[in-house]
Amino acid sequence: MSTAHDDKHGEGERRHDLGHGHGEAAGPVVLSVSDRHPRVRTIQVVRPRSEDSSFLAATAKGLGITLKHFARNFFLPMRKAQARSKAGAPTDDSWRNEIETVQYPEEKVTYPERFRGLHRLMLRDDGAVRCVACMCCPTVCPAHCITIIPEESENKGIEKRPAVFEIDELRCVVCGLCVEACPCDAIRMDTGEHARPVEDRADAIETKDSMMGRGIHSIAVQGGEGPDWRHSVESTKIDVHR
Repeated sequence: MSTAHDDKHGEGERRHDLGHGHGEAAGPVVLSVSDRHPRVRTIQVVRPRSEDSSFLAATAKGLGITLKHFARNFFLPMRKAQARSKAGAPTDDSWRNEIETVQYPEEKVTYPERFRGLHRLMLRDDGAVRCVACMCCPTVCPAHCITIIPEESENKGIEKRPAVFEIDELRCVVCGLCVEACPCDAIRMDTGEHARPVEDRADAIETKDSMMGRGIHSIAVQGGEGPDWRHSVESTKIDVHR
């Protein structure tokens, strides 16, 4: 009569024979099982080979790739400045090196047409900022880089205005959601200007005055077309058909 111990012991032997039959075990092999405690087993751990445990081959391969790039970039001619200044990867030429560094500020990258650039605050007819501190842009901002502190406005038709309007350009992800959320065309991202390099993080924060300096007069209707915009659209369609 066979026992559970014999079954486990026989299973261990079969695993042992199976592993050695293929020449190399796929994992740890059970060599023996304890008579008193069947869960106590002797496991054979397959150790890596000496050539696999040494990093000399991998190190030599990595140094070879490094020397290959060094020789290519040192001896072959550099790409033309016009190719390096274009947005995106330049054309691949097998007889030129792989250096794509732009020699700033002598060379500057030409940004694509869809590049938004720094923020700017639009102005009213009297030169005041159009922002009414509705807090839509800091609410929708995914990077939480916009800070607005409202205050009461001196204009009787406008309840609030921003006493502080700051944007941390180092945290901005240039998504443009603040422009989409603004109900009164107070903020835009169409300057095409890249954030300037700074040595202090505080210098990368755009203030209300700096953004108003890039702003212009906006002719957008404050608050939109109003609740009767559908009637105006229908009347326009009737005039066109006539």
